[in-house]
Amino acid sequence: MDFNVKKFAADAGTFLSRAVQFTEEKLGQAEKTELDAHLENLLGKADSTKLWTERIMKQTEVLLQPNPNTRIEEFVYEKLDRKAPSRLNNQEQLAQYMIDAGNEFGPGAAYGNALIKCGETQRRIGGAHRELVQTSAINFLTPLRNFIEGDYKTMAKEKKLLQNKRLDLDAAKARLKKARVTEARAAAEQDLRITQSEFDRQAEITRLLLEGISSTHAHHLRCLNDFVEAQMTYFAQCYQYMMDLQKQLGSFPSTFASNNNQSSLTPMQSVSLPSISASAPLPAASNSVVTSGFTELKASNGNRKARVLYDYDAANSSELSLLADEVIAVYSLPGMDSDWLMGERGNQKGKVPITYLELIN
Repeated sequence: MDFNVKKFAADAGTFLSRAVQFTEEKLGQAEKTELDAHLENLLGKADSTKLWTERIMKQTEVLLQPNPNTRIEEFVYEKLDRKAPSRLNNQEQLAQYMIDAGNEFGPGAAYGNALIKCGETQRRIGGAHRELVQTSAINFLTPLRNFIEGDYKTMAKEKKLLQNKRLDLDAAKARLKKARVTEARAAAEQDLRITQSEFDRQAEITRLLLEGISSTHAHHLRCLNDFVEAQMTYFAQCYQYMMDLQKQLGSFPSTFASNNNQSSLTPMQSVSLPSISASAPLPAASNSVVTSGFTELKASNGNRKARVLYDYDAANSSELSLLADEVIAVYSLPGMDSDWLMGERGNQKGKVPITYLELIN
C-alpha cells in the first residue's frame, strides 16, 4: 500500500513539473531544448503523411460509395465485426428500373427493347463497379487504414514520450540553475544527467521509428499502382460495355415517329470515339438550334463546302457515311428535315446530319 502511495505521489510530482515547464515555455519564461533538424524533419514528414493519408482515404471512400448514409452503415457494421446487408449499387438499381420498364412497355416495342438492353448493360457496369470497390478496399484502402491505426499510432506514442522526456530535461536544467547550496546542486546535476540520458535514448528510438516513413511511402506507392490498375480495368470494361450497347441500339430502325407526329427522330449514331477531339463539341440532338450559316444555305438552295467534324456511319442507303476532317459539298432540297442536308463526295451522295458539319465558305 505504501509503495502505491509513493508511486502515485512521484507520478503526480512528475506531471506537475512537466505542466509547469510547458506553461512557462508557452509564456516565454523558460528555455526549451530544441530537437535536431533531422528529427524535426522526420516528425513533420510523419504528421504530413498521416494528414494526407486520411484525406486520400476518406475521399476514395466517397468516390467508391457516394451515399453518406451507406458509408456510415458500412462503418458501423465493420466496427461491430458484422457483414453489411447486400444491396444494389446505383448502376444495378438503374438497371432494374430500366428492365422493369422495358418489360412493361413490351420487349417487342423499339423503346421497350432498348430499355432492356440498356438495363442489361447498366447491370454489367454495376457488377464491374462492385469488383472495383472490393479490389480497392483490399489493395488500397486497407493498407492506408492499417498505417493510420497501426504504425502512426506507435509513432505518435513515441513522439509523446519524447515530448515528456524533453520537458523533464528542461525542468531538470531549470532546477540546476535555481540550486544554491552544494548539496542541492549535486542532486540537481545527478538528476540532469539521468534526464539527459533518458531524453537521448528516447530521441534515438523515435528517430529510428520515424525513418520507416520512407518505407511506408514505398508501400503506399505500390498500393496506389494497384488502385490505378483496378480503375483502368473498370473503365475499360465500362467502355467496352457501352460500345457493345451502342452497336445494339444502332441496329434499330432508322427513324421513329415522335409523340406529336410533327418530326422524326434519328437513332443513336455510331460515333468513332477516338476521332473526336477533346476540345470539340459533341454532336447535338436532332432538335438542336440551326446556325445562321445553315439557315442561309437552306434559304438559298445553293451549294456550299463543309468540313466534317466527326466520323459518321450511315444508318441506311439514303445517308452518306462521313470521315472526320474531310470536305464535302452540301446543299438543301425542298421539304428536307431541318436537321439534315444532302452531301456529295465525288459520285457518292446522301443525307448527312448538320451537327456533324462546319461550313467553310
